[in-house]
Amino acid sequence: MLPSTSLAREQAWLLAVLALIAGYVDAYTFLNYQVYGSFMSGNTTQAGLNAGEGDLAGAGYNFLPIPMFVAGVFIGTFLVYSYLANRLRLLFALVAVLLLLGIATVTLTPGAAWLGIIALSLAMGIMNTSVTSVGPQRINLGYVSGTLNSLARHLALAAKEMPLLGATGPQDTHARRAALLAAIWTAFVFGALLAGIATPRYSALSLVFPVVILLGLAACNPTLEPGAPGASGKG
Repeated sequence: MLPSTSLAREQAWLLAVLALIAGYVDAYTFLNYQVYGSFMSGNTTQAGLNAGEGDLAGAGYNFLPIPMFVAGVFIGTFLVYSYLANRLRLLFALVAVLLLLGIATVTLTPGAAWLGIIALSLAMGIMNTSVTSVGPQRINLGYVSGTLNSLARHLALAAKEMPLLGATGPQDTHARRAALLAAIWTAFVFGALLAGIATPRYSALSLVFPVVILLGLAACNPTLEPGAPGASGKG
């Protein structure tokens, strides 16, 4: 764990749970709408490809999640730097409400895919601002490429037995940071796997799973300070 303090352990466990939810919702969004809820690199590439092929309607459809995700990051960051009490609980509850809205759009307005995309992309943008680090190690929930990039760099430096600049203690090493990043990536993949199992069987109701987890986190009244300068919005 990085570093070996109760706060860092709480951050690591919380980030693993949030990464699982991010992977789950991302896979659910793709299965239902063929766009991503938090993987903005994929949406950007697809929108550009559609535009290049002359499919402007397809380009607009794939572009839609991007401003919604950005708006979610804006809202989440605004709340993080507000003077409200229990900001982390508020963020989790807000994401849960948006996921419930995602369920409602399928039930009440079938065929209105844009409503579901807006709700889910907003939710993922907001969630990305909740907890963004474990100790000094920056984490971006929806930025899988960045996570793997940092993981590989720490592994290479560990192999060369290079000292970790800014280490917080003897247990804070390149190898331990690589293990942390691998755990976050694994949680994201496991979330996508679960969505692949649940979504074809339960359709929109499969979103109840992350909603229950988020409401449970909100009810636990976490004491972590949400967010940090440079809240993540990459992907």
